[in-house]
Amino acid sequence: MPSQQQVRWAQLRVGLVVIFASITLAVLIFLMTGPTGIFTPKMILLAYFDNAGGLRVGAPVRLSGVDVGNVTELRVVSGRPLDPVEVKLKVANRYQGAIKKDSTAMLATAGVLGETFVDIDSRQAKGEPARNGDVLKTLNEPDLQDVIRTSQGTLQNVDILLKRLDRIMSFVESGQGSIGKLIYDEDLYKRLSATLNQVQSMVGEISQGKGSVGKLIVSDELYNKANAAVDNLNKIIDEIQSGNGTVGKLLKDPTLYNNANSTIASAKDLMEGVNKGQGALGKFAKDEEFARKLDNTLTRLSSIADKIDNGQGSVGKLMNDPSVYNNTDQLLVEMRGLMKAVRENPKKYLTIHFKVF
Repeated sequence: MPSQQQVRWAQLRVGLVVIFASITLAVLIFLMTGPTGIFTPKMILLAYFDNAGGLRVGAPVRLSGVDVGNVTELRVVSGRPLDPVEVKLKVANRYQGAIKKDSTAMLATAGVLGETFVDIDSRQAKGEPARNGDVLKTLNEPDLQDVIRTSQGTLQNVDILLKRLDRIMSFVESGQGSIGKLIYDEDLYKRLSATLNQVQSMVGEISQGKGSVGKLIVSDELYNKANAAVDNLNKIIDEIQSGNGTVGKLLKDPTLYNNANSTIASAKDLMEGVNKGQGALGKFAKDEEFARKLDNTLTRLSSIADKIDNGQGSVGKLMNDPSVYNNTDQLLVEMRGLMKAVRENPKKYLTIHFKVF
């Protein structure tokens, strides 16, 4: 009969075998049924990124948040300066219809500090299903480090701005500058208080109807006058609309329109006659012989004016010869002297002598 120690050892071995078998069965079930299981058919896809961004081999590959595979290889290849990082993706074949050739792959992070994985987006894809060895398009999004580097400049600017605001507040608290004096100057406070008192007193007087503004607001006289003016204006408008008065007749009387229409028609007939060369105005406007005569006359007048300006002829000499002016001036002077002598001694010049032979 086995001892108790042997029985316990046998029970322990049976328990360990059962536990090991259960774990092995669970692993086999996971490997056979999971998206990356050993016995699950898979296809290899490639994607190229400018930076791996913390991605590791074995990281999950997700399609719309669902695990469809994992990353099997990461390496840097030459000849691609913009996206040198090659990422090899192993994806289960049963998702082949959901992943298109023009699907987009991007690096994403599970939460703020979570694991980096490859996220495939097929929402805008319309191409054929992806096949083994296809290269997916990539979309490089800024990671946390890029955001931190970008935000450093903003944080520095904010720090500078805060320091400037601190200096400004120090100046204000010390009573310096316009704002500091506005806050801490007691004289300014007193002046503002006096101004407010005056404004309050003015408002009180206006409320009591004192002054021009008070009468304008409180008195009913202005309202009555305005109401009467509006009534008179309405009466004038009614008179105009009924055709009374000069303005009413001007707007309502058809005689004015008929006369204006007749005048316009007559003017139109006159212009048509002128255009046809009829009448004196028409001949004046259309007769070429008259135009030539007029041009000849103007030419001759211009020639006469030139001769006068040059001092030719009687009129020219009269206009340009200074001797005529001098003789005329001398004659006027002598006539003034004669008239003066006659007024002073009229008997000398007005006495008549008769001689009898």
